[in-house]
Amino acid sequence: MRISTLNDLERIKEKGLKSIFPKKTKITVGMATCGWATGAGKVYQAISGKLKKTKQKAILARTGCLGFCQREPLVEIFVPGKSRVVYKEMTPEKAQQLVADLGNGNLRPEWALCQLSDPLCPENLAPKEVEQIPQYEQLDFYKKQMKIALRNCGFIDPENIKEYIAKGGYFALFRVLSEMKPEQVIAEIKKSGLRGRGGAGFPTGIKWETGRKAAGETKYVICNADEGDPGAYMDRSVLEGDPYSVVEGMTIAAYAIGSNAGYIYVRDEYPLAVETLRKTIAQAKKSGLLGKNIFNSGFDFKIRISRGAGAFVCGEETSLLASVEGRIGEPRQRPPFPAQQGLWGKPTIINNVETLANVPAIITRGADWYAGIGTAKSKGTKVFSMVGKVQNTGLVEVPMGITLREMVFEIGGGVLKRKKFKAVQTGGPSGGCIPESLLHLPVDYEELSKAGSIMGSGGMIVMDEDTCMIDIANYFLSFLEEESCGKCVPCREGIKRMREILTDIIEGKGKMEDIKRLERLATAVAQGSLCALGGTAPNPVLTTLRYFRNEYEAHIKDKKCPARVCKNLINYFIVERKCNGCSLCIQACPQKAIIFKGKKKPVKLDMSKCIKCGTCLDACKRGAIEVR
Repeated sequence: MRISTLNDLERIKEKGLKSIFPKKTKITVGMATCGWATGAGKVYQAISGKLKKTKQKAILARTGCLGFCQREPLVEIFVPGKSRVVYKEMTPEKAQQLVADLGNGNLRPEWALCQLSDPLCPENLAPKEVEQIPQYEQLDFYKKQMKIALRNCGFIDPENIKEYIAKGGYFALFRVLSEMKPEQVIAEIKKSGLRGRGGAGFPTGIKWETGRKAAGETKYVICNADEGDPGAYMDRSVLEGDPYSVVEGMTIAAYAIGSNAGYIYVRDEYPLAVETLRKTIAQAKKSGLLGKNIFNSGFDFKIRISRGAGAFVCGEETSLLASVEGRIGEPRQRPPFPAQQGLWGKPTIINNVETLANVPAIITRGADWYAGIGTAKSKGTKVFSMVGKVQNTGLVEVPMGITLREMVFEIGGGVLKRKKFKAVQTGGPSGGCIPESLLHLPVDYEELSKAGSIMGSGGMIVMDEDTCMIDIANYFLSFLEEESCGKCVPCREGIKRMREILTDIIEGKGKMEDIKRLERLATAVAQGSLCALGGTAPNPVLTTLRYFRNEYEAHIKDKKCPARVCKNLINYFIVERKCNGCSLCIQACPQKAIIFKGKKKPVKLDMSKCIKCGTCLDACKRGAIEVR
């Protein structure tokens, strides 16, 4: 059915609500990449088979990521007249038992993660058997979150346009096309204070205004979904869990600048996101929400998907444009900026996934509402992927201005295995490492920049006391060296030389003058590089020198690695009084470097064969192996 009027939207909304909250039992499986990776596909098949076998009248559906990736696979059960309950860490066997119990009218509170309440749900009752299950908002992981970009992820079927409309989707686009002039849309986005969530934090409204004023009849809107930071998957999850919000945001942006064509540039490593986008675009066309004469307004807009080859540098705007045009992904000098002269020389605005997903919510709820969230210069919320040595890993959307301590120790649950917190790295490989002394820091663009780091696209890696900061800096430089396009000398040669110096220090060959060399090189690379990849590449080096200089000095002066990570500076020892000859370390050792001396006798370690891989350390249950 083609949707042309407000009445059409209202009718589809009613159908969508019946799809989300049907009159019979509905079982929903989280089928984003994080779910698939932990076995959601098998769980889905197991539930499907059990429903057929038992002939239960229940709907089986799919959804995106609810954010708590560590607890995947997640399964939600909605029984009319009762609460929606989410079950964690499902296996095919547990899922089948869940269905069997459901057939008998029973729920499994011991397997539950939380209850989901929704103001749109006609009934929100809590039967006695689930009274002890906490509400979604009561979990520490979700308590301080505020979901705007992720508002629908995990709550709707991402391939069902009716469910998106039921949650308020496309009402913002209708309002824009029926009530607002392009200049009014831009003014609303400017007033909201929305800044680009791709890393640079450039004001979105100003970018749109530049594109609107640029000369030329042909203009383009591009969604940058080239998410290349190690450990970051915010954009992927939005595309897999709520792609319509991005498509609607792109369409509003296109109307605002006077564009009739757009591209979603998504990396080829995101096959599920690509497939979901294809279905989304096809359904939007069929419904009249893409293509010709949208909402009978006379406005036309089409979207194509452009698949990137996975080059990190193509996240930079001018490199992305080159890639879309079929050329090698290399940056060019700016100005002219893409909003003035972009794709095929035409004015082009480029916003990332998260930025565009915010747009419909801003239009619906108003610029003042959005501007009231966050800090003076950083408005709204930001999505982070919290990974590393932290208890709770997953996607976290928080208001700007929340402190790093709140994120790591309240939402994240603190450091794994009760080890000591050492640093948190924000902003991906080009970000900085922030020490414990700065955990009070509010998370916004300006404060992170003052600390020597960046917001980036939203990667956040937590490190504990067993992390060597020089090794970490070397790791990120290795990534950036490999991903550098090589076009400019400061980036191509400077990153390589910094990494060589770090390698010498790690291997025990460092000299005190290397610290000064690193600082001079870092400054030269930052100031002389053509694009942001080179401009921010020295951040891991500069922040580790700034906050962890004592580790550099220990490696150079004492030839010791305080974190006991750098192989050339450590040795493994058998603590004989603790070893009972259980042989677990012998079974784990890949080099056969540990010699069995008899039952209840301490083993012997042959250091000539030892490669210091740490497998014996992990295998030993008695603490009989030490690293010194």
